[in-house]
Amino acid sequence: MRDLAERVGITERAVQRIIDDLAESGYLQIEREGRRNRYSVHEQLKLRHPVEAHCELSGLIGLVLGKPQSRARR
Repeated sequence: MRDLAERVGITERAVQRIIDDLAESGYLQIEREGRRNRYSVHEQLKLRHPVEAHCELSGLIGLVLGKPQSRARR
């Protein structure tokens, strides 16, 4: 979390709150591995804001990472 906080420019505590919120909402699964945690993202879940509720988390991740989305045929 320290590395992530530094890269994003926020406090380590802020990262912890965000991760806790995402885990409580079901977007992240946290598994303990010894002294470390392993995080799994549930990319198929829909975003929770009503305006974006039709979009999956995978689309947002792709946008942030600069990966092209596959578009559904109309």
